[in-house]
Amino acid sequence: MSEFLGTYVFISAPVIAWMICQMAKTLYYLYAERQLNVAKLFDAGGMPSSHSAGVIALATAVGYQYGVASPLFAIAAMFAAVVVYDATNLRRSAGNHAQVLNRIIPELLRGKMVRDFDFKVLKELLGHNQIEVFIGGAIGFFVAYAMVVNLT
Repeated sequence: MSEFLGTYVFISAPVIAWMICQMAKTLYYLYAERQLNVAKLFDAGGMPSSHSAGVIALATAVGYQYGVASPLFAIAAMFAAVVVYDATNLRRSAGNHAQVLNRIIPELLRGKMVRDFDFKVLKELLGHNQIEVFIGGAIGFFVAYAMVVNLT
């Protein structure tokens, strides 16, 4: 039975943390933009970071279940570190590039410097700033901790 509960927590804690963040993100943008955007339920980037919540929830559940000195925790923690790094650096940088390109390309098209160019607006919100990652990670930690403590 404990194996089942452990597996249940490893699967459900990250999913629940992700879902909480996506719903919070939708509500956050409803408040900030004064309109409901259901697409935010499935979007990457923005406040809070669901990626961070999911991987921190996984690492927390594994660390609690098997101990922070276990090889499984080392794997989960390293996985979490890579995802958080990617969210705050690589994806954030790609979003900044998209923002600049979205400003430059329409100007080039209006100036007829580029002909027959099929311009599509690039998604600018790809990554996270540190506070978005921190809040997402905190949500993931507390969701996993609450689930593990209640199930063990």
